[in-house]
Amino acid sequence: MKTFMDEDFLLSTPTAVRLYHEVAEKLPIIDYHCHISPQDIAEDRRFENISQVWLGGDHYKWRVMRAAGITEDRITGDATDREKFRAFASVMPELMGNPIYHWSHLELQRGFGISEPLTRENADDIYDRCNEILKGYSARSLMRKFGVRAVCTTDDPVDDLRFHEKLAAELGMEIRVLPAFRPDRAVNIDKAGFDEYIRLLSDATGRRLTSTASVIEALCERIDYFGDRGCLCADHGLDYCMFEEPSLKLADEAFTIAMSGKCPEKKMADAYKTRVTIACAKKYAEKNWVMQIHFGCLRNINRPQFTKLGADTGYDAVNSRSGVWNLAPLLNAFEENDGLPKMILYSLNPTDNTAIATIMACFQGGGTAGKIQQGSAWWFNDSRPGMRKQLTDLAANGVLGRFVGMLTDSRSFLSYTRHEYFRRVLCELVGEWVESGQYPEDKKYLDQLITDLSYENTRKFFGF
Repeated sequence: MKTFMDEDFLLSTPTAVRLYHEVAEKLPIIDYHCHISPQDIAEDRRFENISQVWLGGDHYKWRVMRAAGITEDRITGDATDREKFRAFASVMPELMGNPIYHWSHLELQRGFGISEPLTRENADDIYDRCNEILKGYSARSLMRKFGVRAVCTTDDPVDDLRFHEKLAAELGMEIRVLPAFRPDRAVNIDKAGFDEYIRLLSDATGRRLTSTASVIEALCERIDYFGDRGCLCADHGLDYCMFEEPSLKLADEAFTIAMSGKCPEKKMADAYKTRVTIACAKKYAEKNWVMQIHFGCLRNINRPQFTKLGADTGYDAVNSRSGVWNLAPLLNAFEENDGLPKMILYSLNPTDNTAIATIMACFQGGGTAGKIQQGSAWWFNDSRPGMRKQLTDLAANGVLGRFVGMLTDSRSFLSYTRHEYFRRVLCELVGEWVESGQYPEDKKYLDQLITDLSYENTRKFFGF
């Protein structure tokens, strides 16, 4: 019987062991989509205790704590940080099969050298040990510990990016911290607060925004602003992938209704979203940015809890009506507008994997290897079975060797172990294919494959 999460964790074949320890384990990390705070990096934040860096903002952990019966005061409420840690520790033994169990223990092992399983009984001891070790770390030193080479944060078009500017100007800051353009609040016209946001965008650009065209002009101006500060990518978060004929008349009708504080009907809203998204895509293509689209999510579906706690607190779910069927006409519209950028496509619904892989194959070409990518197993899918499914579905319908690999999508400075988890799953799967005779045991090609999928493809695709 194998030891709990030992050095060969998940590595079920000799080939997998060799590929991970000789190749993947040593590679640095590029985290091209995350939600960590650039201010925390710029100010090199120090954390008072492990709960702050481990549980604060982690809605993955909050969800399982609620499901296990932990009261909200010990999750997001006014309980002490030690009490919150105890509460999470009490849930851990019940999380068999959940990736949070593996992620959390990898974080304890790699961040703090603690290898014993976390339980209610040893919670206080582990809390104290972690806090003592944490005294020697800051935000940046944690990133260095995990071998982080570069990160892309998630930034609103109205952000002034002053913390990114500070980091870029700082001598000796070897980790690249770049912004990523996230225009959701300007695109998702059917969301509450759209009218208020347009006024913020107006203030940021000094433009009077009275139409769809003026919003597009303002966004393009901010894209240039981001580009001047090192931005290499944009990220669009959609509840569903939309496509409606991008009629300017319908889009402007939607804009007028939304600016009056009302919600336009779906056809109008989708016409506006489609038109703005097509325009943004063309601008990204001109700047050689990577455009990411995340879709297939039901957000904030528990309205009373959303009212109490706000967004990103653990009340989102998979949207079975993801709109994946609209992906083909949307990409075609980009192409017809001479504005199809490099892209990464993610759906929260894993049944969309094959559809994404086959649709994107129709838009490859132009001499750019892997120009359109299927994103890594996202959010509820970044478990071992979810990662294996995404890798297998992509391999069956595309060119696995050009895949850009893993990201954390996280708010925590400890979550870089998700890259390790992905690399172990990748080596496990490749090892199985080799040792079952499905791929030759060719060291040169295998080592290059693992290097590319763990690091090099990301570096080249984004231009780091």
